[in-house]
Amino acid sequence: MPIITLTTDFGEKDHFAGAVKGAIYSELSDIKIVDISHSVAPFHITEAAYIIQNAYSSFPPGTIHIVGIDSELNPENKHIAVLLDGHYFICANNGIISMLANEIRPEKIVEINIHDRILTNFPVLDVFVKVACHIARGGTLEVIGKTIETIKEIRGIDPHINNDETQIVGSVIYIDNYGNVITNIKKAHFEKVGKGRPFSITSRTASFNTIYNNYSDAIDFGTPADKRDEAGKKIALWNSSNYLELAIYKSNPATVGSAASLFGLEYREVITINFK
Repeated sequence: MPIITLTTDFGEKDHFAGAVKGAIYSELSDIKIVDISHSVAPFHITEAAYIIQNAYSSFPPGTIHIVGIDSELNPENKHIAVLLDGHYFICANNGIISMLANEIRPEKIVEINIHDRILTNFPVLDVFVKVACHIARGGTLEVIGKTIETIKEIRGIDPHINNDETQIVGSVIYIDNYGNVITNIKKAHFEKVGKGRPFSITSRTASFNTIYNNYSDAIDFGTPADKRDEAGKKIALWNSSNYLELAIYKSNPATVGSAASLFGLEYREVITINFK
């Protein structure tokens, strides 16, 4: 039996996540359900896309991913089921899947058409669960929807590279639990444009001219612990997903602060790399 994952903005206080799990178990008692996250900021499509993009490939092929973000059905927000990279995604056609499809072409997309079975204003419960369980039983996408060729795209997701390739202008797309700031600049962008040239990264009060591969690479462990420059050490690095991340070494947003708070960076804030 496949795995069904859940990524939503439901939070932990309300009944929504529990109700969805209960509905799945009512149809398939032996299914495995995995919570990827229920702490996506409300209606934050880019944040949800970043989370699911970096989680789904750790699951086995055939996994079914329910993404419950901005999922209310309306004429501009249809529901889709997508087969991509051997995985199934069930969500609203609001741009979430475009971040994945930017690099991997979907194998099949259908616009879900089983909405005669909607009982409430909770489509993740009424529709997405039905679709997920149908797929888990071995059902095909054509049974629950009509094939379509394109999906809605999130605009402004890629950084801008100027004509003479001396500058990349990106933006903040995600701030994690540690207050680390993730940008939309990928290592591949940087290496293609930079070609090994010296560079400077700037955003508000923060500036960097070195990018590390690990947080600890920024620390000189040859220096005695009581003399190291660790506390508040600002770091630019390629994170585990090869996105440019700005961080503070061992930050804690609740006490000493974080990259987001100390650098004054928020979602969509501009990050610039200039090559010399």
